[in-house]
Amino acid sequence: MMSVGLSSSRFLSQKKLQVMAGVLGLVMLGCINPAIAQERLLRTLTVTGQGVERIPTTLTRVQLGVEVQGKTAQQVQQEVARQSAAVVELLRSRNVQQLQTTSIQLNPVYSYEDNQRRLIGYSASNTVSFRLPTEQAGRLLDDAVAAGATRINSISFTAPESAIATAQKQALREATQDAQQQADAVLNALNLTRQDIVTIQINGATPPSPPMPLMSRAESFAPNAPTPVIGGEQEVQASVTLQISY
Repeated sequence: MMSVGLSSSRFLSQKKLQVMAGVLGLVMLGCINPAIAQERLLRTLTVTGQGVERIPTTLTRVQLGVEVQGKTAQQVQQEVARQSAAVVELLRSRNVQQLQTTSIQLNPVYSYEDNQRRLIGYSASNTVSFRLPTEQAGRLLDDAVAAGATRINSISFTAPESAIATAQKQALREATQDAQQQADAVLNALNLTRQDIVTIQINGATPPSPPMPLMSRAESFAPNAPTPVIGGEQEVQASVTLQISY
């Protein structure tokens, strides 16, 4: 009976030692992990890649209007309304996109002589903007002038939304590949190996499309030849920043 009790006591003591060793190991592991994590955080490389896609601009946004001067406010306003209605009717018949009024103005016109201001009449204007395929823009501008438009304020070119969305995705892919290639070039030069990607930051994919101001008087267009309107290319840019461990 005594030998059995002694064996049981030794068995329990060994179990306690194993449990204590396991607990101590967990404590030590908990103490080491933050240090390892900090070391991994310090051993990272941050690179930013760029991607650029160029796509054709097949759509044209136009801003044009009617401007009239006369002796009375009522006279010029009525004339602007008449000519603007004719222009809008033409634009609607051509199924232009995103047709909207952008400005309506009525202002007095003064003359200045001998330091005196004298009212000589009024100036009124009505401006609209719209979008249409670029290959149709030249002929439509001429027809709009014939219908009563007297000013072409600006023209800008853009690609369709679907083409821009596709280009944005491709530019992001190019930016990501560029960032990885930069990281590999640096790490290979230092005899280091790229490991995991720690963080990813997408800085955006933007399609810049600055307007092209014309500020042209309608009389400058030839009556017989279509006005040439030629689009170009639109850049879609993307930037991706990667933090890579090594």
